Amino acid sequence: MSDINPGTPPSPDAQRPDPNSLIKFMIELAPLIVFFAAYKTQGSIQMATGAIILATLVSLLASWLLFKKVAIMPVVTAAVVSIFGGLTLWLDDPTFFFRKPTIVNLIFAAILGFGLATGRPLVKRLFDGQLKLTDEGWHKLTVRWTVFFLAMAGLNEIVWRNFAETTWVNFKVFGILPMTLLFAIAQVGLMSRHAVPDET
Repeated sequence: MSDINPGTPPSPDAQRPDPNSLIKFMIELAPLIVFFAAYKTQGSIQMATGAIILATLVSLLASWLLFKKVAIMPVVTAAVVSIFGGLTLWLDDPTFFFRKPTIVNLIFAAILGFGLATGRPLVKRLFDGQLKLTDEGWHKLTVRWTVFFLAMAGLNEIVWRNFAETTWVNFKVFGILPMTLLFAIAQVGLMSRHAVPDET
């Protein structure tokens, strides 16, 4: 996964966009923009790593101040960014930061996989009550997201181990987030088929 939570996929019953969702998305997108700008201007993965650690913490603070709560995905991402980014700076070894997307995606896959194993569709929490699905719908959606997170972890490993640093940076900024958004949009059909209508 990227350094941001790509936002809750749209509910099939949504009538109008929620302005708060756009604000949250922009707050969570900011660290990625800061990272890319720092890397392009400084040409150093260490400088960019330091910048994204600071920007991520500021992003969490901004979310808390504006909405009085922070979703679990940005918190997990921020923790991994801080740990692996800190190791990159401390040991002067960028491979720790290259592995960060792999670790984030594996954590999310493990969380969702645990939910599947225990019969609890933990993906519900990602939607924060904005979507109501049948049990079958939640199960299928959880399986799909688990597989997606595993695939993204594997893809990150392929890119950072086999391509130049600049290629990995471009993949991180222009690859991971768009693929996550496209995957989320692709799930709208499943959510529509398994949506539980609101009681009137």
